[in-house]
Amino acid sequence: MRRALSFLALGALALLTVLVSNALRLTSKQIEVPPVQPVAVDAPAVAAQLAEALQIPTISHQDATKLDRESFLALHRYLVEQFPLVHARLTRETVNDYSLLYTWAGSEPSRKPVLLLAHLDVVPVEPGTDAQWEQPPFAGRVADGYVWGRGALDDKGTVVAVLAAVETLLRAGVQPRATVLLAFGHDEEVGGERGAQQIVTLLQSRHVEPEYVLDEGGVIIQGVIPGLSAPVAAVGIAEKGSVSVELVVHVAGGHSSSPPPHTAVGILSAAVERVETQQMPVELRGATRGLVDAVAPEMPFALRLVFANLWLFSGLVERQLLVTPAANATVRTTTAATMIDGGVKENVLPTTARAVINFRILPGDTVDGVVEHVRHAVDDPRVEIHALPGSREPTPDAPVDVPAYAVLARTIRQVFPGALVAPYLTIGGTDARNYAPLTRNLYRFTPIVADPTDVVRVHGTNERLSVENFARAVQFYVQLLRNSAA
Repeated sequence: MRRALSFLALGALALLTVLVSNALRLTSKQIEVPPVQPVAVDAPAVAAQLAEALQIPTISHQDATKLDRESFLALHRYLVEQFPLVHARLTRETVNDYSLLYTWAGSEPSRKPVLLLAHLDVVPVEPGTDAQWEQPPFAGRVADGYVWGRGALDDKGTVVAVLAAVETLLRAGVQPRATVLLAFGHDEEVGGERGAQQIVTLLQSRHVEPEYVLDEGGVIIQGVIPGLSAPVAAVGIAEKGSVSVELVVHVAGGHSSSPPPHTAVGILSAAVERVETQQMPVELRGATRGLVDAVAPEMPFALRLVFANLWLFSGLVERQLLVTPAANATVRTTTAATMIDGGVKENVLPTTARAVINFRILPGDTVDGVVEHVRHAVDDPRVEIHALPGSREPTPDAPVDVPAYAVLARTIRQVFPGALVAPYLTIGGTDARNYAPLTRNLYRFTPIVADPTDVVRVHGTNERLSVENFARAVQFYVQLLRNSAA
């Protein structure tokens, strides 16, 4: 017994030595940058420019016939008016009537161009919620230190910030060496088929191969990762895919006074419950693993010990990530039952019942794999299962060991000193995925400081962006273009 205890003690000591050694070997992955003098930005003036842009209701609809043509053309005219140097010295093309492509020709055509993305469209305001807005959603007001209105965060803020940055550089006499492209789609909120995809087709015909593409995405957020006090600049390097799976049950109808053991509604409900219960597996991989690796060296020693030894503690970390819906979405393909329908009257047995379950697909999983998972979970021949049109595969991870990512990281650290730059999995959809045919270097980052209460305003009530935040965003794009093109 004594010998056995001695062996156990030696084993425990050896294990502890390995754990501590691995933790001590963790070193910071952050780029050291010298301080830079930020460009002067007239914060009230650029805030007013954004506010006026928000007054133009460029709303996207799934039904393209509902598009308000005049609103998009009014926004085009407004941008010409507000950014005269951009429109005098850059080439502007209208793509598919409403999207915009700007070209700022570089002095060295052999260099790969830089491509910055944003989108002109916004989502509608949910009917019946106008009264809940502190400022009317399309009034475009500056009040209490914020620019209020639909599109402030998603994504007219980026459109105006990018154009204001280019206007600033032009005013300073800057001539880029690398060509700079600005692509503003008009239907990102409904998939980008008529906007971003058409711009990509045009660029492909010209054999354009960008050094990198930067779109909206992660923000600088603080207090979200336990044990980490520093703000984290989350750079999206991958994007989840999506598939909606339809479940349909067909049975004989009849009167509810003499029902069978299970009606179409009952069969369907049980099937949905089984799919919700049998979630797809949790896996700490790809962009999410990259985020952990990037921030772990900055954590207190106890947490560094855990993250440096994921071969032992991965199960513990994964269980912690399941606590919140947002974190859960970064480590698995999520399951969301979103629609159910069946029956026409309370005393009539329905002949058909239908449900739709939406899955956001983790990179590494596939559309076909999700559909097969649903078939296995339902395991009922009475339930028809198929994927609805519009599914998309997840994007592969963009590289983080290339100059393009380094330029982005350096710029973030210059404009937001103290922020930790980390890769991130974008759980929503962006136009960036449409640009995959042009380059692997697809990044998603919105240069604003936000907290969880700001995030819920995107597509929600009281969307707003602070004047200070917006001025910093302009400074970011100025510095990014200086670093990567000028």
